[in-house]
Amino acid sequence: MAKKDELDEETMALINWCIEVEGFLVAGGATQKEAQDHIEEQVEWFTDLFYDGLTPEEAAKEALA
Repeated sequence: MAKKDELDEETMALINWCIEVEGFLVAGGATQKEAQDHIEEQVEWFTDLFYDGLTPEEAAKEALA
């Protein structure tokens, strides 16, 4: 049985994907804080992009468009 505070593999994959998206947003001109805030504010949209199979770079391009 997994500990209550452990995240499943899918959740960890999404978190790591968002971290990569953040890096691309910063490379595109956002500050780290702006990138983090945007991902947090649009978490449902980014989650959809993750499940749609977009790469972090593709998701960042969508966000910056």
